[in-house]
Amino acid sequence: MTGTTLLERAARVRLLVLDVDGVLTDGRLHYDADGREFKSFHVRDGLGLRRCMQGGIEVAVISGRRSPATEARMSELGVRHVLLGHEDKRSAWDTLLAQLAVAAEDTACVGDDLPDLPLLERAGLAIAVADAEAALREASHWVTTRRGGRGAVREVCDLLLAARTGRLPAPAADG
Repeated sequence: MTGTTLLERAARVRLLVLDVDGVLTDGRLHYDADGREFKSFHVRDGLGLRRCMQGGIEVAVISGRRSPATEARMSELGVRHVLLGHEDKRSAWDTLLAQLAVAAEDTACVGDDLPDLPLLERAGLAIAVADAEAALREASHWVTTRRGGRGAVREVCDLLLAARTGRLPAPAADG
C-alpha cells in the first residue's frame, strides 16, 4: 500500500479495535500452580493507547477469552470498551459500531490469528502484527514491524496519530 493511501485510511480512524492474545500480549498463556492466568503487556503499548484516547480515538478490545488480567490492564488504561468472551467477534464488533455510531470504514482493527479475520475484512484500516498468521498479513492494509506484545500496538497508535498531521511516523526502534 502506498504511504498516501495508508495515511488517508489512518486519518479517518475514529475507533481502534484490538485483539488481546497475540496483539496486546505475545500470545502465550501463563498459569500459576493454582491455575490462575497472568499476562504480560508492553508498557509502551499502554502509553500509545492513552495517547490515542486523548487524541479523540475510541479504543476497544474484543477477545474470545475472558481474562481478569486483561480487565485489570484495560481498566488501568481507561479503555471503556472491553468485550471479553466473544467467540463471534464480528457480532460483538457490529454491536460496538452501532453503539458508538461509527462506520466500519472509520475503524482500524488489529489482529494476529484467524478469529480476527472477519473484522479485518470489514475494517477501514486492517492491520496485522508482524508475527500474525499469513492469512491475516495478506488481508491487511498494513503489517507492523513489531510482534504482538512487543510494541506492535504502540506502532499502530503512532501511525494513527501521525496520520492526523499528514505524515508517517518514524520507523519503530527494536523493542
